[in-house]
Amino acid sequence: MSVWAIVPVKPLKQAKSRLADLLSAEQREALAMALLLRTVRLLLPLPQIQGVLVISRDSQALAMVRELGAQTVQESGAPELNNALLRATQALRLWGAEAALIVPADIPLLAAEDVAQVVEMGRFGNTVVLAPDHNEQGTNLLLVRPPGIIPYAFGEDSFHRHQYYAHQAGATVMVYHSERAGLDLDTAADLLRYGELAKALGEPIIEPAALGTFLAGESQPR
Repeated sequence: MSVWAIVPVKPLKQAKSRLADLLSAEQREALAMALLLRTVRLLLPLPQIQGVLVISRDSQALAMVRELGAQTVQESGAPELNNALLRATQALRLWGAEAALIVPADIPLLAAEDVAQVVEMGRFGNTVVLAPDHNEQGTNLLLVRPPGIIPYAFGEDSFHRHQYYAHQAGATVMVYHSERAGLDLDTAADLLRYGELAKALGEPIIEPAALGTFLAGESQPR
């Protein structure tokens, strides 16, 4: 099965705005960059992934991932994630992809095992596989086979909205649960959970310069 990963990325200077009370603009940009590079480096060598397509309005981010070997599409105009994903999916269909795996760039503990299991769960046609966030409200991984089988509904309560669209399309719906895949970094609570889980798994903190003092309990809200 030919599976392409799509990694959507906000402009790095605008990323992680919900952490503005905890991290400086420079720290948030460094964190977003580190998360993106980690995600692309994880995906590119995986045998389950045919290719990686990064979509963004940020030319610097796209230049960095092209150096790693990813394909890129530069978006323009007003940002709208679901429309951008739809356009990227249409490109993958032209390239012969049998399935698309949407991977947000801010899942700091995502592992090769998570990707392999999601792809395995989606090995049959007419299937949608979802990995929810830890609140089971957002969608942290989404595999659609074939590409375009459902409209994208990232945003508020996307986990349930994606399930609804999949049922409407007559697709088989499968849910993958994982502490690693369920963790993204949007709030102070997420950062603390990340520090605890990374320690438990023996994983290094992804951007010590940005997060080290906060996770050590030394940072105060700005």
